Amino acid sequence: MSVTYRDSGVDIDAGNELVRRIRPSVDRTLRPEILTELGGFAAISSLPKNYKDPILVCGTDGAGTKVELAIAHDRHDTIGQDLVAMCVNDILVHGAEPLLFLDYFATGKLDVAVAERVVKGIADGCLLAGCALPGGETAEMPGMYAPGKYDLAGFCVGVVERERVENRREVALDDVVIGLASDGPHSNGFSLIRKLLDRVDSQDQPSSTVWSELFSPTRIYVKSVLPIFDLTTGLAHITGGGLIENPPRMLNGKLGIHLKLDSWPRQESFDWIQKAGELDEYEMLRTLNCGIGFIVATRQEVCSTVVKRLQDAGERPFEIGRVVDHDAKPDANCVVIDDKGCRFG
Repeated sequence: MSVTYRDSGVDIDAGNELVRRIRPSVDRTLRPEILTELGGFAAISSLPKNYKDPILVCGTDGAGTKVELAIAHDRHDTIGQDLVAMCVNDILVHGAEPLLFLDYFATGKLDVAVAERVVKGIADGCLLAGCALPGGETAEMPGMYAPGKYDLAGFCVGVVERERVENRREVALDDVVIGLASDGPHSNGFSLIRKLLDRVDSQDQPSSTVWSELFSPTRIYVKSVLPIFDLTTGLAHITGGGLIENPPRMLNGKLGIHLKLDSWPRQESFDWIQKAGELDEYEMLRTLNCGIGFIVATRQEVCSTVVKRLQDAGERPFEIGRVVDHDAKPDANCVVIDDKGCRFG
């Protein structure tokens, strides 16, 4: 008896149907630089014409095990924004304008309706970031994934003026550290969160507010931060490693950051995680963003201007600390972090 590709678990017709369904969402994201249509072997783009000496900045990431929570609770519509945000916020650290984004959706058996919802969420994230979604890959791999499971990865290309990178001021002593509020854990710490959800008793399950924060997609800071890039001295995306390991990436070895732990509000979801896991403050700060999704360092003389412009852009900025010598001692309810770790007051 002959065995077809469909018999082995791969449905080419389903893949074609998905492309047909997602085309309107993809078309909404296209920029004038994109020179190809959805469905080709590769995406082709020119560089934006308003750059004199452009540099390309690339980033790739996934949405982590938050995908598992999205699958378990039928929340496929926003996990795509998480995917986009994890990539575009990373290249934003270098002042790059996101130009194009490519996604990779892998599953054992393609559910067209689910994949359509996921890709529409990716397109929504691209619109928030201002980048195009000119293509991607849908991989149907029987035997690789359990029924109903899928995984996501993304790749982003951005562009920045060479002069903005080479002539940028460095972080210096006494710079102000501004934290931009997150909408919850974003897309990090979900291996821990899922373990806690499996372990807690029914009376200790998250409230509706906590559930809402857990599912809130990662904020995309591009359109808020890009306009103030020249007023900043350092930027950090608070992802895996939390507030302990990410901010030092914008420092040299002689500096640290003195963070005031009571200078911003933490969402209810972080209180639930800390209580359910009986976590100390170090574990919280090293695992989660704890309410701060992005950090901006700037000179004191322009701090008020930066805060005002971020507020006008719809962000919730907080002055959360100062740049100090790496051997500075923290005050009470504060922590000094540098590339060697942290010290609590």
